[in-house]
Amino acid sequence: MHVRVDLKVLYFGTPVVLISSRNEEGSANLAPMSSAWWLGQSCMLGMGNRSKTMANLVRERECVLNLASSDMAGVVDLLAPLTGADPVPERKAAKGYRFEADKFGAAGVTPQASELVGVPRVAECPVQLECRVEQVHPFGEGASAVEVRVVRAHVEERLLIPGTDYVDPIGWDPLIMKFCEFFGGGRNVHASTLASAWQMPHQRLREEATPIS
Repeated sequence: MHVRVDLKVLYFGTPVVLISSRNEEGSANLAPMSSAWWLGQSCMLGMGNRSKTMANLVRERECVLNLASSDMAGVVDLLAPLTGADPVPERKAAKGYRFEADKFGAAGVTPQASELVGVPRVAECPVQLECRVEQVHPFGEGASAVEVRVVRAHVEERLLIPGTDYVDPIGWDPLIMKFCEFFGGGRNVHASTLASAWQMPHQRLREEATPIS
């Protein structure tokens, strides 16, 4: 039986993307996000207008979409409470975010030179998509949908079907963000700082169900 409900979050599960972008002084920014979908050689990215990544995309018109595998949940969780904005916006500061200039170093990942854009890739990510910004569309309240075009793709050879330019969907196990929790292979693979910061109610239920040792 279905029941009518006023859902507060419509976040049923999308791939986690580490977006690398270029700051105004030329350094690299790195931010996790998962409001992304692809069609053909284009991708639509949804994010808040006040984020550092959004400012970089609008100004520099390029980025790299680094797709994280399920075993990278710990890396993404390290990045989740960090922001490249200084000072930290009040809304984020209230949720425990802090400023970090070196996101690559903080997450323990390796910058790798791109070929067609001036933004580094994340060497540890098995799928890396160099992109250029096509258009920015207003979306909802205080957010935008950024349309980017993939100009070059890099994929770990082990993930390709031999002799083709196709990714093996069985071999590729992306990290999925579902209601602010990390999933891979259908399992909850890592605790989420983001879910706690955003006070997701399932966090409280989980804590209440955990026996005290």
